[in-house]
Amino acid sequence: MKVANTDPWPRNPEEAIALQDRLRTRVSTANPRPPHFRTIAGLDSAYSEDGTVVAAIVVLDAETLETVDIATARGTTDFPYVPGLLAFRELPTTLTALENLTITPDLLIADSQGLAHPRRFGFACHIGLLTGLPTIGVAKNAWGDYEMPGPERGSSTEITIDGDPVGRALRTRTDVKPVFVSIGHLIDLETACAQVLSLTPEYRQPETTRRADRLCRQLLNELRA
Repeated sequence: MKVANTDPWPRNPEEAIALQDRLRTRVSTANPRPPHFRTIAGLDSAYSEDGTVVAAIVVLDAETLETVDIATARGTTDFPYVPGLLAFRELPTTLTALENLTITPDLLIADSQGLAHPRRFGFACHIGLLTGLPTIGVAKNAWGDYEMPGPERGSSTEITIDGDPVGRALRTRTDVKPVFVSIGHLIDLETACAQVLSLTPEYRQPETTRRADRLCRQLLNELRA
């Protein structure tokens, strides 16, 4: 698939913050089309100590959860580690991996934040704007304030930042720590949470995330070997 990136790439944190502030107004929290997703892709990245970045994309059939496409990429980064700017360490390599896909997924799920971000523009928002695809951020930890949801699968509570709703803490397994769902682009929160639940029949994390994470670890192990 092709990805259009027309913005100059930030050279430092100040430029990255300015870009996030400029792009965040373009994020859409509505479904522009019926929310029927035939293929769903999981995106993940990992790093080695020398600055090598690996990215993995795993595309699943939404009904069967069978893997239908895989793409990987390897790159490097010298962008500093700054909370809230991690997208700028991962995006270049992730974009290369996306362009290696043989199909265009209907939905992207990133192991990251979307609107639940200090500038309301996490990795999931950025990749959603760059691809023009519906995108969800599903993180392991919350960025914002929330109450713990009930213990049953499907229970959820609102995540807020400065009083503004930015996502949900969603229980995907009964009596297991919730995941933290926020909109990336072109999807509403109800649809996003429904999709996350459909992708978690056995485990806390969506199958998209689990398989992309496993592939990233495999790539890093191969590099170390």
